[in-house]
Amino acid sequence: MFFGGGGFPEGFGGGGFPGGMGGMGRGGGEPVDNETLYKTLGLSKDCTSADVKKAYKKMAIKHHPDKGGDEATFKEITKAYEILSDDQKRELYDQGGEEAVEGGGGGGHDSHDIFSAFFGGGGRSRNSGPRKGEDIVHPIALTLENLYMGKTVKLALTRNIICPECTGSGSKVPGAKTTCDSCGGNGVKLVTRQIAPGMVQQMQARCPQCEGTGNSIKPKDRCTKCTGKKVTQDKKVLEVQFDKGMKHNQKVTFQGEADEAPGIVPGDVVFVVQEKEHARFTRKGDDLLVTQKIKLVEALCGCTFVVEHLDGRKLLVKTAPGEIIKPGEIKAIDDEGMPMHKNPFVKGKLYVKFDVEFPGAGKITPEKVSLIAGALPAGDDMQVEDSENHEEVTMHDADLANLGRSNQGGRSHGGHDDDDDEGHGGQRVQCAQQ
Repeated sequence: MFFGGGGFPEGFGGGGFPGGMGGMGRGGGEPVDNETLYKTLGLSKDCTSADVKKAYKKMAIKHHPDKGGDEATFKEITKAYEILSDDQKRELYDQGGEEAVEGGGGGGHDSHDIFSAFFGGGGRSRNSGPRKGEDIVHPIALTLENLYMGKTVKLALTRNIICPECTGSGSKVPGAKTTCDSCGGNGVKLVTRQIAPGMVQQMQARCPQCEGTGNSIKPKDRCTKCTGKKVTQDKKVLEVQFDKGMKHNQKVTFQGEADEAPGIVPGDVVFVVQEKEHARFTRKGDDLLVTQKIKLVEALCGCTFVVEHLDGRKLLVKTAPGEIIKPGEIKAIDDEGMPMHKNPFVKGKLYVKFDVEFPGAGKITPEKVSLIAGALPAGDDMQVEDSENHEEVTMHDADLANLGRSNQGGRSHGGHDDDDDEGHGGQRVQCAQQ
């Protein structure tokens, strides 16, 4: 038998570690690598702990990914520091390399966590502390009047709060064991299911007893108020102020008013404005648009009308005498639009679109035609010369929806097919090939 240093049998090195630690013997004589980590930090094996820290600080800053360094190199530097800065791990490494450290329970840690701990929180930003709970988002339908004048709404909220009786422990007995007996605190259990005849599959599933938390309180130890759930329901009334000029999908947020639970920061309650469609006004930004119907005589001779605003005010609007309003024409009134959010004394414009209504069916008498023609600017008097060479036609009422439908499925209404043989639909004459 071969005995290495210290009189250990073959296959064992100093300290009783497998693999020939302390010299030869790993895998049948392969030497142990216990120098690479020193070389990674640019150190010799006789370096001090202060040398290790100094070398790591210099190289970690240089090779940190946030400074443009390589992630893999940064991890190697951090691994070297983690092992060599710990006296126990360094001794294991010197005797048997990285395998000795792993065999001794020296599991690795996140390289960025080590960097942050070394530099007091520097390096890559990482989430620390308790996580934030989910927000509660609630849409609120508001009329245009509400958004013009502002509105305060009181809303009752039912939410979970930390049980005041047990302060969120779920137990009426201080220090009672809360580790789930069913899953051993893991939150998951191995379950077996059959996937085919004679074939089963094992898989992890959330523990039904603790619902995946890993904690479960025995019935006799449970808090009488929350029955071990750690939270109770509470009702609270929130007074929500919707400011003048708020727009669709704007939000009002109450921070930390969502459900509470042990170990988390409560989320927010968020109310989202949902602007209702208005019967008379159309909103775009801080401007408003209203359509005003006027008669033809008003479009030609001037008109006066009243617009009832969103706050109940009645605006008297007049057109100038003799001003002709064309169909679809748009005019604007300054400072009568929506108030600007957070600055309600500044308002947009109120746009007025005119819809001119023409007289209904019927004809105007010749006498009135003469009066109207005399009052309006003269039209172009088209003189038709040699009228005998013109063909006079007649118009009738039509629907534009029928445009393009002529001669589909038979004759169009009122039409005449000039190609019909003797006025009735005979078979078309076809050219015979010679």
